[in-house]
Amino acid sequence: MASANAEITLELEDIQGTILRRRPDKYHGAYILYRVDDVAAAKASLRQVLPHVTSASDWGVPRPFTLNIVFTHEGLLAMGVPAEDLSHFPDEFCAGMAARKQVLGDYGASDPSAWIAPFGSGQVHIGVMISSKTEAELKEPLQIAHGMSGVTVVYHLDVGVPPTGREHFGYRDGINDPLVIGSGQVPHPGQDSILPGEFLLGYPNESGGITPLPGPQALTRNGSFLAFRQLHTDVAAFRRFLRSNARSKEDEELVAAKIVGRWRSGAPLMLAPEKDDPDLAADPQRNDNFVYASDPKGLICPLGSHIRRTNPRDGLADSIVNPRIHRVLRRGAAYGPVLPEDAMDDDGVERGIVFIFMGASIAQQFEFVQQVWINNGDFVGLGEEKDALVGNNDGTGTYTIPDKPIRRRLSGLPAFVTVRGGEYCFLPGMQALAWIAR
Repeated sequence: MASANAEITLELEDIQGTILRRRPDKYHGAYILYRVDDVAAAKASLRQVLPHVTSASDWGVPRPFTLNIVFTHEGLLAMGVPAEDLSHFPDEFCAGMAARKQVLGDYGASDPSAWIAPFGSGQVHIGVMISSKTEAELKEPLQIAHGMSGVTVVYHLDVGVPPTGREHFGYRDGINDPLVIGSGQVPHPGQDSILPGEFLLGYPNESGGITPLPGPQALTRNGSFLAFRQLHTDVAAFRRFLRSNARSKEDEELVAAKIVGRWRSGAPLMLAPEKDDPDLAADPQRNDNFVYASDPKGLICPLGSHIRRTNPRDGLADSIVNPRIHRVLRRGAAYGPVLPEDAMDDDGVERGIVFIFMGASIAQQFEFVQQVWINNGDFVGLGEEKDALVGNNDGTGTYTIPDKPIRRRLSGLPAFVTVRGGEYCFLPGMQALAWIAR
């Protein structure tokens, strides 16, 4: 399918850059959310901001910062988009993330009733995502973002890459992401090349059709859906769990690798099964170039490991599931200070990660992965086992590490992440932003 459509050309100048282009390995950023109070003033402000919005065609042009804009369903209505134009948008987008808690497994401490303001309140209308290579270069876009009229800032979160270069649990993040055919990029060995209709509306998709536009072309062409999700990470609990389930300090690192499917350096177990290999981890030509065909029972990389759940690769080759239609484009950003390396108790400071998931279908991509692959284990014969790292565990779950002659089974899995809040958004194309502003 992919090779037959290798000549697909995307309208890069009309696509917001964040969906096709990654940020630098080290960056500083901010997420800002707004409530619309005065639609006329908000539209005037949007027209002033539009020249600063970064498209996919100018992402690589030397510039001090990138800036992208999204809208919730309530936000599009608040900006004057007619309800009729939104009537065919997906139900999950119109309902919002909080209303989808049963699908997403957001219960207990992650229940929307416990989310921080303003998530799930209907008061989030517009979102702005900003990144720059240096902290000083954030000054200009922050002035732009906080200078908008007709809106009230209801949320501001500074994000970036911790000094360690890894997320708070200690893993290098962001190694695997599919390549979008037509983006002009060259895939790394092992990287999936996926048809653009899986991520952008109006293009050929992996099912053999064209992903339809759910509304007027002026609003939806070159657009995508986006799930914004803030997760608190209980780093101390994760460290204690490793300590209590490991046979030695070295075994702690092996258990950590078995839970994720990669060593914390980023080296995959499939290529480094017995010990970490930082040189492999740092090599983009090698660190993602593997499949699971030679490990059907998960003796090298457990079937329930995080990376095997979220991207089964060829591991589901004999099933009716096509993993290619469930891929998402993911961006992760850490917030809060790093917990000191030797600390085994929580210090009460808020820290975690914000995940951005982008795709043409919230239900088929983000929600499917969350419900079927992360919070369940039936698809690989693991019953009710959840993802040990990011699943909504409650202290009663188990995690199986296949081994010979006897498997290892970790029990009493607590929740290492807690959902602090989230929203479903629409990421319009560049011309659509101008259309909304008019």
